[in-house]
Amino acid sequence: MVTLLLDRSQLEIVLSPIERAVAFHRQNLRIARDTIAKVQLTDDAWTWLRGVPNPGTHIPGVLAAGSWKTAGPADFVLIRRRRPSVVIDLEGHPDYGRLILTTRHGLSLTQALRLDVSAEPADVEEIVATSPTPVTKGSRRPVIRPRPA
Repeated sequence: MVTLLLDRSQLEIVLSPIERAVAFHRQNLRIARDTIAKVQLTDDAWTWLRGVPNPGTHIPGVLAAGSWKTAGPADFVLIRRRRPSVVIDLEGHPDYGRLILTTRHGLSLTQALRLDVSAEPADVEEIVATSPTPVTKGSRRPVIRPRPA
């Protein structure tokens, strides 16, 4: 499972040594925040897979990892079985057009991207856990009463 670190300027996807080996990727991925166009949560990342691994590892239904060549920009993929995942669409990134990652922290990532974070990288789970909860007035649900007959 990848670790997601976020600071003011970039999102860093920290890969374990095993993930680096199966993805044929030597370093962590660093994505500038201004290139992130859209973040989507999905329960089945396999439906988002497009193209062919080059270089990468593909065991259908079990593991997909590495760079995937498509008609447009390449995708970086790290999918394990049928677990919750996040799909990050990028615009203007020199290497990738989309990231598809199996992670439990997808919801925390979407919340952390909306927050003002520090200059030091921090795990997205910690960012969301330590951020102040916004309180809005009038957030109570209205009472619905039946009409008189």
